[in-house]
Amino acid sequence: MASTEVTDNATSAQPNATKADMEALHPVETNNHRPDCFSSTIQEILFVLTCTMAIAMPAYVSGMITVISSFVGRDLNMTTAEITWLTSSTALASGAFLLFFGGVADLFGRKIMFIASMLLFAVFSLVAGFATNAIALDVLNGVMGLFAASAVPPAVGLLGVVYEKPSKRKNWAFACFSGGNPLGFVFGTIFSGVATNLFNWRASYYFLAMLFLFFSILGWFTVPRDPSDKQPFNWETLRRFDVVGVLMTIGGIGMFSAALSLGEDATQGWRTDYVLALLIVGAALMVGFVFWELWIPHPLVPMWMWKDRNFALSLGILSLGILAFTPGSFFIALYFQEIWDMSALQVAVHVLPMAVMGIIVNVFAGMVLHKVSNKLLMFVGTIAYVAAFLLLAFNRQSSSYWAFSFPAFVLMVVGADLEFNVANMYVMSSLPAAQQSIAGGIFQTVTRLCMTVGFGVTTALFNAVQQDPTMPAYWDRETQPYTATFWFALACSVVSVVLVPFLTLTTQGGKAKVVDGSPSPPREAVDREGRAWEKKEVATASQSIEKDE
Repeated sequence: MASTEVTDNATSAQPNATKADMEALHPVETNNHRPDCFSSTIQEILFVLTCTMAIAMPAYVSGMITVISSFVGRDLNMTTAEITWLTSSTALASGAFLLFFGGVADLFGRKIMFIASMLLFAVFSLVAGFATNAIALDVLNGVMGLFAASAVPPAVGLLGVVYEKPSKRKNWAFACFSGGNPLGFVFGTIFSGVATNLFNWRASYYFLAMLFLFFSILGWFTVPRDPSDKQPFNWETLRRFDVVGVLMTIGGIGMFSAALSLGEDATQGWRTDYVLALLIVGAALMVGFVFWELWIPHPLVPMWMWKDRNFALSLGILSLGILAFTPGSFFIALYFQEIWDMSALQVAVHVLPMAVMGIIVNVFAGMVLHKVSNKLLMFVGTIAYVAAFLLLAFNRQSSSYWAFSFPAFVLMVVGADLEFNVANMYVMSSLPAAQQSIAGGIFQTVTRLCMTVGFGVTTALFNAVQQDPTMPAYWDRETQPYTATFWFALACSVVSVVLVPFLTLTTQGGKAKVVDGSPSPPREAVDREGRAWEKKEVATASQSIEKDE
């Protein structure tokens, strides 16, 4: 009897709740109305561009290192592991601290933190240009990654607050922002190639410093005031801030990533004591972080959102793509330098199709996210990845650039940009305005961790095959280590294709997000802890009571 009453109450309440939700959600704002915080469209465009530069920071550094790595290595007598650490240190630092800075930005404000981070990034880029040894340059790249980590969450949070409602304008803004990651990598290779060819590899760091100094000044005038409520810096705020969770993420991600990067260069390889210790403790801390977040009342990362199948699958598909894209693009550029003897400028010219295609794909994404099934876009992206790395896997020293590398570059960008746009829009729509920075931190932490894991695995594969090249005669000995990394990228891409059929995404930006056939509640209905969809869980609670009865 009790179970029947609860079920009836849940059922009778559901139509009213659905009606209220629909009234709050429709009609959806899909016009091109400029947000009130901007005095002109020019200010709005410059604001979005400045935010895009935040997400481009680590990607630009990665692209830059891809081009100048052989020149830096020769000049500073660096080992392969030390060269890989130039990129890994940036990804490690940015990945480990993203959630921490996301939480800080949501609590204490975003604008000052955003601009200060870009300014400090510029300062340490300048200092890195004067580095005289491998250790110093690796450490400085890590510091640059730290300030990249402190810039991304407030940038994402500002975008999420300014463009809070679904609209075509929001699609365009986030399409531009999403393009910062792959395009940052591509333009990093191009500008660094030109700078290195005209001067030397140090000029790449000097140009990077000037670029972000300019955007720091531009941001001061174009970034609007953060309208979110700021918390006072007192004991109550610190008590609500998940300090233990922050320490577990920093320690866990940092140790795990360091083990992956150090394993191949250690005295006994992966069996070295400190490598095993870092790997085990890092993994244990990351697992412990999940249980901690499930237990505490004010979690750094709301774990309820992982119950959303589309959220988990979108990030999973994107992660597999990042595992493939980042090391894949690094080793093909290194192949151009080491095997095809290209100069830095020649490498930049040969990867130029990625920049052109990246702009085209992001414009296309901004136009169709609210019109075309996002599940279809994800499928196209995963297939593009598979085709790209299949071409690179069969590339060899005698192969034509136009037959293998050129189409692979075009397809890689199609995969990266489509997946990034779809996943980014969904993740940012899954948390309320008060937690937009932590949403960006979650998204970027996952991608940075995948970058580090990808580099760790492919570096191990590269070194193993280089020492014992046993592939069929189709591949020449010099090509085989690179081919091994492309086969790994291909395997990740194939797995991502398998996950797509389980998505239930439709369109984003033109309608309210639909979950299990019901529109999700408006952000105003989501509490401060981000625990959404309570109405939807009433039926689940009644079913549990029935089972207990």
